[in-house]
Amino acid sequence: MSRYARGRGMAAAWYGIAKTATIDRAGSWVELDDGGTAKVLTGVTEIGEGILTVLAQVAAEELGIRPEQVTIGDNDTSRSPEAAHAGATRQTYMIGNSVALACRNARERLDAEIADHWGVDINLIEAFNGEIWARGTNKRMTMEEAVHICKSRGVVPVGSGSFTAHGTGLDPVNGTGAPWQVYVFGAQVAEVEVDTVTGEVQVLGMWAVHDVGRTINPRGVEGQIEGAIVQGLGQALMEDYQTEKGHTTTPGFSKYILPTALDIPQINSRLVEDRDPKSPLGAKGIGEPALVPTAPAIINAIYDAIGVRITSLPATPEKVLAGLAAKKAASIAAE
Repeated sequence: MSRYARGRGMAAAWYGIAKTATIDRAGSWVELDDGGTAKVLTGVTEIGEGILTVLAQVAAEELGIRPEQVTIGDNDTSRSPEAAHAGATRQTYMIGNSVALACRNARERLDAEIADHWGVDINLIEAFNGEIWARGTNKRMTMEEAVHICKSRGVVPVGSGSFTAHGTGLDPVNGTGAPWQVYVFGAQVAEVEVDTVTGEVQVLGMWAVHDVGRTINPRGVEGQIEGAIVQGLGQALMEDYQTEKGHTTTPGFSKYILPTALDIPQINSRLVEDRDPKSPLGAKGIGEPALVPTAPAIINAIYDAIGVRITSLPATPEKVLAGLAAKKAASIAAE
């Protein structure tokens, strides 16, 4: 019999978006500027999650210009609207929606002036890729020209937006309540190979399917999923932070093992776009949810491979071997 055993495991997860059991909010200011460009001001914090790219895409789509024509301004909240913290998978959902609403407010001012200038119904005005036109007519101009006309008529095309997610506190007795306005859902499958001699577990592949609402930046979402799976793999198999009486006994990375590029399997992700009906964009979030089912899927795959249930993380070779030994002893005792 081969010393290597393979198995597959699956796990599903749900996750609430934005602050928990309270009202969450975010605000933004937007201006269509000379040259047909735009600037966005909001108290967003970029910590590597790619929110500035997402906001530029949102603003460009809503205003009818190109993403490179959007400038995301200073995020100092003494000079820009509050947008709260970077966490709770809330950046796209909260700040993205506030930017969308601010852009729509700015476009309402611009469209009203251009419709009056052309003598057409405001509902006919459309814009895309730096051009604005009246649907069903031959009236068309660049966004730069439109902004110039708007300002020459005494109107600055500026807008503000505030988006709120309503949550409620939880009943202290029975736990009832509505802690989040919107949820995301996902499932992942892991395939592993277990060395029954050494107890080593190798993840051969991961498959992830997640509901993210409307996908603003597919490549960015896939990157978030891949990063979460890498983090979850470390949680499942390697990372073991030990403390004693409140003090760490794991003082450095020589004892705290992290996954490297050689540990990462092929990751296959699929995005489900079940749009959120309670927000302008229909987008949700993916920052943290993709981490949740990763470790359970890997642990289930180990069980499928060798019939041993690991009940504490990480699933180290020592725990795997101990489980195999216990399983063998139980089998002998049952004979």
